[in-house]
Amino acid sequence: MRIALSQLTTGPDPERNLELLRTEAHRAAAENARVIVFPEAAMACFGTPLAPLAQPLDGPWATAVRRLAQETGLVVVAGMFTPAPDGKVANTLLATGPGVEAAYDKIHLYDAFGFAESDTVAAGSEVVTIEVDGVRIGLATCYDVRFPELFRAHADAGAVLSLLPASWGAGPGKREQWELLIRARALDATLWLAAVGQADPAASDPAVSATKSTAPTGIGHSALVGPDGTVRQRLGAGPGTLLVDVDLDEVAAVRRAVPVLANRRLT
Repeated sequence: MRIALSQLTTGPDPERNLELLRTEAHRAAAENARVIVFPEAAMACFGTPLAPLAQPLDGPWATAVRRLAQETGLVVVAGMFTPAPDGKVANTLLATGPGVEAAYDKIHLYDAFGFAESDTVAAGSEVVTIEVDGVRIGLATCYDVRFPELFRAHADAGAVLSLLPASWGAGPGKREQWELLIRARALDATLWLAAVGQADPAASDPAVSATKSTAPTGIGHSALVGPDGTVRQRLGAGPGTLLVDVDLDEVAAVRRAVPVLANRRLT
């Protein structure tokens, strides 16, 4: 299965961000990708008031993403914000395309490193997987990567690949944690992991480097990790796209060699 990992920097304007998605999706389709994965907060970056921007899954932003999926023939996975009770929003992944229509609300909220996502975002509760061409794929978002049980739940549901859109917070040691965690989660669940982050805004526009914010606006370093925990392809800090061919049969081989899912004693 050919997948495009689109590492970009989104801003506060959903319409301008939609144009970025459109450009990248058409490029990926021209390269015969089947799935394109955009980062968390592809609709609008963190640091933006989210409630005024949130739209339902049948609203204009999601409808435009569906239209883009139809135009390109791709399954598109992109982070957006949907309305939730009490004036909050849900941090939602929309997955849409031929034969696919699903939404995942981020379960684990980023209340860490001085940022409180739960102040404005309501947590989800459902594990979500999709099926593309008979292949089961799990959905997760950013801070979820610190919780191995979610990725094992993907595997228990039959997934051989997890998609992890993110907008990782910067700071000392955060890149090292990102790289460790994405490798660990792939190895925990013995599945492929496509981790797709927002690019570092300073790598897109050096003028923003002087702006101080605790909002998690991305560090880049998207990667494809194999079911044995090895990084197969990766990007740097700036915007870019990884076009990867995933050998799904490798999952069965790794699970035979290292049957950690079958050998579990605790669940």
